[in-house]
Amino acid sequence: MASPPRCGKPCLTPSLITSVYANRDYEPYARQRDREVMEFLGSKGIPFHAYKDHVIFEELEVAKGDGSPYTVFTPYSKAWKERAQKDITAFAHYPSESLTHRFFPTAPFSMPSWETLGFQPEAFTFPDRVVPEQRIRAYGETRDYPWMAEGTSRLGVHFRFGTLSIREKARKAWGLNEIFLNELIWRDFYAMILANFPRVEKQAFRPEYDSIAWLNDERDFEKWKAGKTGYPLVDAGMRQLNATGYMHNRVRMVVASFLSKHLLIDWRWGEQYFAEKLLDFDLASNNGGWQWAAGCGTDAAPYFRIFNPTAQQAKFDAKEIYLRKWIPEFGTPDYPAPVVDHGYARTRCLEVYKAGIELGKKGFSGAR
Repeated sequence: MASPPRCGKPCLTPSLITSVYANRDYEPYARQRDREVMEFLGSKGIPFHAYKDHVIFEELEVAKGDGSPYTVFTPYSKAWKERAQKDITAFAHYPSESLTHRFFPTAPFSMPSWETLGFQPEAFTFPDRVVPEQRIRAYGETRDYPWMAEGTSRLGVHFRFGTLSIREKARKAWGLNEIFLNELIWRDFYAMILANFPRVEKQAFRPEYDSIAWLNDERDFEKWKAGKTGYPLVDAGMRQLNATGYMHNRVRMVVASFLSKHLLIDWRWGEQYFAEKLLDFDLASNNGGWQWAAGCGTDAAPYFRIFNPTAQQAKFDAKEIYLRKWIPEFGTPDYPAPVVDHGYARTRCLEVYKAGIELGKKGFSGAR
């Protein structure tokens, strides 16, 4: 693994570096970058070796009988588990761990500061990498309640930056809790979708949904971002995100559904805002989750399934613990009125979605 070039451009010394090893990345930009690196190294006679590491099963390792990718989670997860049971190397250590003796030796050099790289220090508290076994065992009963500080694992940020092995955690989760294991499989699933359908980065997985006539009211979008929509669970989630770089997963679904269905704002606006704020941001999972909530993705919630934020709050934060933690003015005249009536928003969403989908299907059919 080569040291960073110091001359402002690639300046490798072929006589010293014989091979370069890296982990595979499945995002479109990263794939293009890696192709360019491989071509440059190839021009110097240096082989480039890329390995799977970010996921357990990649691309088409878990595929249908005809070799095509799954596009629905449930059959994918079943095939994933069947393969994991048969493949004793599924949760094994990363292959390059045996190559440490071949690392390129360099003289000590100083690392650039965060400020030099364009970052600013923040007082975020990162979750622990060690999660008590009992929390994983109870995951199915606790994961939906945002007021429970230890109801979820909070490991997403560690998986995102590779500070915890996805294989190690899957191996431990296998016999502890299938619901928790399924969450790890969802991560593989969305990475597989992005790898095989890179267009989802900017387009709906279901093309007809790109014909929806979004309202895209910037004033409503600003209220959503600031957590001032008048819907407490939505607002608490957005304020938690803005303050901590994290949002509880149940609340993420409600917040995303509210933006795309209640406010009829393009899901890509919300996806981009999450990308800017989430510490555990991962393109594949973020994109997959937003498309699910908007109804336009794989295994998506049908467009006519619209979360009622008030009902969700009553079910998962009945004592208003989560709400009052993040909305100090809740219950006072300072808290804003709802930006839109739920009943009206639901009816409007059904009409706009139906018209857009029908238009999209006609256009898609005509294009063929």
